[in-house]
Amino acid sequence: MLTEEQAIEIFTKSKALLTGHFRLTSGRHSSQYMQCAQVLQYPEYASRLCRDLAERFAGVKVDTVIGPALGGIIVAYEVGRAMGVRTIFTEREQGVMSLRRGFVIEPGEKVLVVEDVVTTGGSVKEVIEVVRQKGGEVVGVGVLVNRSNGKVDFGVKAEAVLSMEIQSYDPEDCPLCREGLPVIKPGSRQV
Repeated sequence: MLTEEQAIEIFTKSKALLTGHFRLTSGRHSSQYMQCAQVLQYPEYASRLCRDLAERFAGVKVDTVIGPALGGIIVAYEVGRAMGVRTIFTEREQGVMSLRRGFVIEPGEKVLVVEDVVTTGGSVKEVIEVVRQKGGEVVGVGVLVNRSNGKVDFGVKAEAVLSMEIQSYDPEDCPLCREGLPVIKPGSRQV
């Protein structure tokens, strides 16, 4: 398995882990930003990280790997490839996480839920609920990066390639603002 240092090196080389002065989607400010889409654009990195994640579930019976669109699709595919099992994804339909495109989960099917980054765990919890509603058994949750600082509990075995706390500040209390550093808003959701 990858060490924390090796994982950080991959995220940094791919420019997935940035340092600077960032305005997060929440409106808070931070000196670090993680954008997993940057690392997943490189097949060699995606394969290495997801193979590591798959190895963390060695010995666990998995029939299917599932991830939420959009961030979890590549992760699910690569973890599924490493495990030699089927991969599917959920997506939102009228704001509700759903199985679409003819994907099915059979009653009793053993399902591993994966995601690129977890902060609050909201999307993963929604996917878990979809799996359970279809009669599947969630056997674990795997993520590339866990930013929850240990606050999220999915009620099943959970593994992360990298766990890190990214400190954030209210804009009024931001030391980076006090230093006069310009703030940028990265990411997929512009606010």
